[in-house]
Amino acid sequence: MKITGPQSNTPAGRPTRTGQASGGFSLGSTAGATSTGAKAGVSGPAGPTSVASLMALQGVDGIEGPQERRRRAIRRGSRLLDRLEALKLAHLAGQGGAEALSALSLTGREERPDAEDAGLNAVLDQVDLRVAVELAKAAVAGR
Repeated sequence: MKITGPQSNTPAGRPTRTGQASGGFSLGSTAGATSTGAKAGVSGPAGPTSVASLMALQGVDGIEGPQERRRRAIRRGSRLLDRLEALKLAHLAGQGGAEALSALSLTGREERPDAEDAGLNAVLDQVDLRVAVELAKAAVAGR
């Protein structure tokens, strides 16, 4: 069996000019193109015209809604639980956990947004109590 190479039964595509791709895309004349000529058809997005429109883009009404307070409360609780976990792992590893303790103390001092959900507030109260207990234990131990 003899292999002769690639052959095509379809007619050849139209010939392309130099500087033009076969798909019809061209970059234009490379000799006469300038950076300003290439950017002439492009315009940037229009900016906001006032502070009110910028605030509307951010979704800020000046007053925090109950959903945002709930989200912030959950984020703070999650950060506290992460700090408690890091402290526990430091104790299990036999380290003093001074870094984890200072991070826990910093996060515990953050303002706690009041969520309107009584169940969520109860859980966050328990997390805050546990943080207070760990900080008190560290203060008694003299860390």
